[in-house]
Amino acid sequence: MSGHSKWSTIKHKKGAADAKRGKIFTKLIKEITVAARMGGGDVDANPRLRTAVAGAKAQNMPQDNIQRAIKKGTGDLEGVNYEEITYEGYGPGGAAILIEALTDNKNRTVGEVRAILGKNGGNMGESGCVAYMFEKKGYIVVPADTKDEDELMELVLEAGADDLQEVDGKYEIVTAMENFDTVHKTLEDKSIKMEVAELTAIPSNTVPVDEKNGKALLRLMDLLDDHDDVQKVYSNFDISDEVLAAIEADS
Repeated sequence: MSGHSKWSTIKHKKGAADAKRGKIFTKLIKEITVAARMGGGDVDANPRLRTAVAGAKAQNMPQDNIQRAIKKGTGDLEGVNYEEITYEGYGPGGAAILIEALTDNKNRTVGEVRAILGKNGGNMGESGCVAYMFEKKGYIVVPADTKDEDELMELVLEAGADDLQEVDGKYEIVTAMENFDTVHKTLEDKSIKMEVAELTAIPSNTVPVDEKNGKALLRLMDLLDDHDDVQKVYSNFDISDEVLAAIEADS
């Protein structure tokens, strides 16, 4: 697979099958609300909000939901006050795990995240223990049947993208954080469908894992990703296609 994290690629493949749209919408609404609270409700003047709204549109969230989330963030509607917190730790096989959360109760969330890690072969680490292994990037997924690869490659590279690769019938586009908006707007202006449009964290190095640890890691990542307060989970594990096929066959 591409240089993007293996977990994100697996998760986006699973997403269509799992159809956890309600949970996805909840996480997106939280991010939109916090972005609007911190930088105001003007999408054009607030880069974080613009990115959050782009992610919501990529998931076909209704415009009414987006506007309500913005108004909760700006205080025009009553809403919950969420705090941002990042957890770091390790999973089976020594893989680094980075967890971004939005919570209205930090004590509850840290206890629950620590328990998920501890019960599934992982452990919580000190602040800064793994964050340095990841770099923030823009990440966009476009269906491969949307446009010719060479044409799309030329378009996104001219807009400032770092890379485009075809993975499992989709184009994965990676950008520097500062170029994400430009690349996204270029695709939007060309009416090119985007299945994912988000800021992500890409590992600078990867840890290969075998079938046993790979299976345990995927379960752990699933449990963390499913937690209501967890927004994003990143890891630097690498599972070969052969091992992944064996895990899926055994599921």
